[in-house]
Amino acid sequence: MLDIGVTKIAIIGAIALIVIGPEKLPALARTLGTLLGRARAYLADVKAEVNRSMDLDELKKMKDTMEEAARDVENSIQTNASEFENSWAQTTDTALSSPADAWVSYPEYSHPKKHWRVKQGAMPNWYKARSGVRTKALSGAARVARFRPFKTS
Repeated sequence: MLDIGVTKIAIIGAIALIVIGPEKLPALARTLGTLLGRARAYLADVKAEVNRSMDLDELKKMKDTMEEAARDVENSIQTNASEFENSWAQTTDTALSSPADAWVSYPEYSHPKKHWRVKQGAMPNWYKARSGVRTKALSGAARVARFRPFKTS
């Protein structure tokens, strides 16, 4: 930076003492100190901003390389998938073209639980039937009708 030694600072201080005077010199020194502090803080902010921009550029380059690698992987997967589909189509065509497999038909898939929305209890129905547990709620009139003695006329 500046090549200022102790002797030069002493000379500058003596000249300032003569020119400015001893009354205003402490206030001037305080003002110069605050200005130098602000200048150092500003330089530190500028340096940090430059470092951030350099890191951002590096991150952008890294992002671009990663996106390019992802595109390459996607393209290779698509080509492999199309090759697999072609070979699968050829295999199934040759397998279905043989006369032994022509009569085979496979049933359409149906979900194993037809009433999947219906809540099922933890106790199985066969146990309920064996132990005499009611599985359906009866209204009062239906219960009376069920247990009314049978009339013979």
